[in-house]
Amino acid sequence: MAYAELLMYVAPPRVREASEAWLQSTLEHLGARREDASHLDLAALWLSPHLLFTQTCGYPLMTLLRGKVRVIGRPRYELPHASAGTHRSLLLARADDPRDELHAFFGSHGLVNSPDSNSGMNLLRHRLAPLQRDGRFFSTISYTGGHRDSLRALREGRGDLAAIDCVTHGYLARDHSEEVAGLKLVALSAPSPSLPFIGPAHLDAAGAERIREALNHTLPAFAETLAIGEILPASEGDYQILLDYQDEAARRGLAQLIP
Repeated sequence: MAYAELLMYVAPPRVREASEAWLQSTLEHLGARREDASHLDLAALWLSPHLLFTQTCGYPLMTLLRGKVRVIGRPRYELPHASAGTHRSLLLARADDPRDELHAFFGSHGLVNSPDSNSGMNLLRHRLAPLQRDGRFFSTISYTGGHRDSLRALREGRGDLAAIDCVTHGYLARDHSEEVAGLKLVALSAPSPSLPFIGPAHLDAAGAERIREALNHTLPAFAETLAIGEILPASEGDYQILLDYQDEAARRGLAQLIP
């Protein structure tokens, strides 16, 4: 019995269903039984000694989880702006907003899914840092709780600019979802390693490789829906660039996304 969850991408429904089926198929291949993790928040799941594997965000991996988990691999998504084991954030605004250049959004209302998000905060901060004035870019910031919540707030006029993970956006756009309708791309973030699969710290290299091989073995039945070509080898060191982006933003004067 162990915890195993894939919770980072839950929309549209067919992606969530395929992800769940892939998880179950992988557990069967490993001969593992799944323990109910519904009572755990993400941090507790990621740090549980009873974890078998899950997916996390790259920025928490290098802050909250650094040295406390084992990186198993990273997915090679095949979606716009996501390939070769990397992804980007799309800096979006409403299509009817007259501003087309990123610098024109100085002093606007920013939407951020979470203060510890790589795609919603860290990559956004890095992209805005050259445009900051006196240590700020936005006049107001709202934390929405999730990328889909940021998209909704943007569509409804409750903010002007948001950084959305291109995998989330790609899944929704592929299904012609109204969640991404009426929005336009203002800028792209720098590339980032895709969201890592992790296991507990006590998992050795051979155990991590066994899980990665099982994920790849069971993937073909779900690859088209999930737009994943392969789970690539990965290590914690691959994600050092996210802290480099953080440090570069600070050197440029934008240490925090504060109004």
